[in-house]
Amino acid sequence: MSCYNLAVKSSGFFYSEPITEYLTRRIRVDKIYFQRRTRFQFAECFYNPFFGKVLFLDSKIQSAQVDEYIYHESLVHPALLTHPLPRKVLVIGGGEGATLREILRHECIKKVIMVDIDRELVKLCQKHLPEWSAGAFSNPKTRLIFEDARQFVEKARSKFEIIISDLSEPVEEGPSVYLFTKEFFKKISEALEEDGLFILQAGSTDPAYHQFFCSLVKTAEKVFPLVRPYWAFILSFGQPWGFVLASKKYDPLAADEREIARRVRERRMAKMRYYHPGLHKGYFALPLYLTKSLKKGKVLTDKKPFIWRI
Repeated sequence: MSCYNLAVKSSGFFYSEPITEYLTRRIRVDKIYFQRRTRFQFAECFYNPFFGKVLFLDSKIQSAQVDEYIYHESLVHPALLTHPLPRKVLVIGGGEGATLREILRHECIKKVIMVDIDRELVKLCQKHLPEWSAGAFSNPKTRLIFEDARQFVEKARSKFEIIISDLSEPVEEGPSVYLFTKEFFKKISEALEEDGLFILQAGSTDPAYHQFFCSLVKTAEKVFPLVRPYWAFILSFGQPWGFVLASKKYDPLAADEREIARRVRERRMAKMRYYHPGLHKGYFALPLYLTKSLKKGKVLTDKKPFIWRI
């Protein structure tokens, strides 16, 4: 592990994760799978008896075996089930492959393109975290491209019903800083069909550190006619987590539970562990502190992007 994060205690090795400048949590390490600086970020993966396998990028937790399905089902299914018949999906990021896995549950999907800049990270995940992708990388519907996502979207000729942003958060000198700006969102809109939807993971929605989330909502509203923020609690993150659904046409709150259930049956979706039709609208019920703070969000631009410095 990175030397400044790994400490030896009498009971074994512990990984120290900085949550804020005032708060750090310790996670026991029973086995190290890899620790490697790729061309773009520092990647670490280890085993903890409670979390299972855990992936960190630049000292920030990305995914844990105990609950990754909550994050990935929440990221994928609200949007795909809002669209009546999605066939072609673009994933930006998504290194572990679990976002692909969830998309491919929908039998109506004909093609999924995943664009990730970090080839080495994806290969590490394929080797050490095969439970996440569950064969999605080798599915004939999947096409994997190693390229800068912004360049790919800007030159894309075909259009998509769904584009999903499953990126790491924008840390200084990280690979995703300029993938959360108004200029990029405009390019995303151009790459979508006329009835397309854009979904992105949007960071923490806890009472103290939800500025990124609120700014993403504000930024998306400058580009898309309909924006619906939502959230879910992610145990391994230790906090509620935000998502933003931006739509050209379809409102996720317009389809009732029976219609969502019908689409689940028609698409032969099975073995979900978190998402269900009755939960669909519940995702979008936000607490007062968030709804009030949404008004204070800042429009993110290439000149003034958001960068986490914790």
